[in-house]
Amino acid sequence: MLNIGDVAPNFTLTDKDGRAVSLSDYRGKKVVLYFYPKDNTPGCTRQACAFAAAYEDFKKKDVAVIGISRDSVASHLKFAEKYLLPFVLLSDPERLAIEPYGVWQEKKLYGKLSFGVVRTTFIIDENGRIQSIMPKVKPDTNAAEVLAELNG
Repeated sequence: MLNIGDVAPNFTLTDKDGRAVSLSDYRGKKVVLYFYPKDNTPGCTRQACAFAAAYEDFKKKDVAVIGISRDSVASHLKFAEKYLLPFVLLSDPERLAIEPYGVWQEKKLYGKLSFGVVRTTFIIDENGRIQSIMPKVKPDTNAAEVLAELNG
């Protein structure tokens, strides 16, 4: 389990445009790293649209926003185009970042147990350390909560 102050696990994943993106590419800049279950589902769409609506506020603070799910690159591209998402979406079907960040967990839905991505947001500081962990966030308020925390 990751804790505040830990070095954030580095990863290299493919973005919606087919480019390799590593967390280490953002050293020297704060990063909001949010993990979500699935493109084009109601909660995930509301969360992504809330980050998109607040994106200029993140840019003014020189904070990168990165969303990660197990969806394919093609799915991310359609999702980003449909909702005009201006931030990075990374595809992680092999759970190369999802597992080290501890967001692949057992979930209960309608009484059935299964494994999946638990909606979690991390703020990573300029030195690559975890500044904040927000587990089981609400899709509608997550972006505002992150901004409030960044505003101190």
